[in-house]
Amino acid sequence: MEQQAAAPLAALVQMTSGIDPDANLATIDRAIAAAAAQGASMVFLPEMSLLLDRDRQRSAPHIRREADSAWLPALQAMALRHGIWLHSGSMPLLADTGDRRVNRSHVIAADGSIRARYDKIHMFDVTLPSGENWTESAAYAGGDALIVVDTPLGRLGLSICFDLRFPELYRALVDCGAEVIAIPAAFTVPTGAAHWHILLRARAIETGCHVIAAAQGGTHADGRATYGHSLAVDPWGRILAEIVETGGDPTLALAPIAKEARREARTAIPLARSRAARRATIDSVCAGDRND
Repeated sequence: MEQQAAAPLAALVQMTSGIDPDANLATIDRAIAAAAAQGASMVFLPEMSLLLDRDRQRSAPHIRREADSAWLPALQAMALRHGIWLHSGSMPLLADTGDRRVNRSHVIAADGSIRARYDKIHMFDVTLPSGENWTESAAYAGGDALIVVDTPLGRLGLSICFDLRFPELYRALVDCGAEVIAIPAAFTVPTGAAHWHILLRARAIETGCHVIAAAQGGTHADGRATYGHSLAVDPWGRILAEIVETGGDPTLALAPIAKEARREARTAIPLARSRAARRATIDSVCAGDRND
């Protein structure tokens, strides 16, 4: 009997990124080296891996347009040097036009080439019961494109942090062929404790996809605290890997991303077939509501 090939490994990197991009880059390089040494096929970084600083005036000198930023070439060089695919998590950049910022992810192949870019669509504009106030849209412009890209783990759908709360985005990514979903994040502690695990497992179950969510965790140099708990979840909602520790050097976890798990979950609960059969009815109901 022919032996089945081992599932490719995803490496999740949990960081406590700070306000010094050079220090963050050094941390990322160590993490990528460790992941490569352990046989990972692809590394996933958290949201704002290169710079996490809520002081917009202090962070401004570091943030440039992509073509002028040194961050992306540095990550490309790391992927090439270590021979591994890399998801950047995200980084703050100036938009290609105008003076707004974007929260942008990149997928970089093992040869150093950029295979995909994604700008976070949903802005984190909330006031929490704890009194924390966040208005991401005051400085950042939201993206307007869905992105799915081929990787060693399968077809990867891209999203970032607050996107997690919008299930229609993930349904659309699956319609575009996504088999694995990246959700890098810097969740606050109150929202993370309440919703992080529940929402990630729900997104995996309802899409029949693996979900890979590398997270920021700990107390950061800009004074904020993030929840951590980086997770890899299989399409049945089972947690494959979790990083509980926060703070200090980056923490690494490996998770097998087996395509057989996706096939089994989608066969057991054929959501796509049922959804297609009822789509016309659902659309007609929505049209009726609009006309009332």
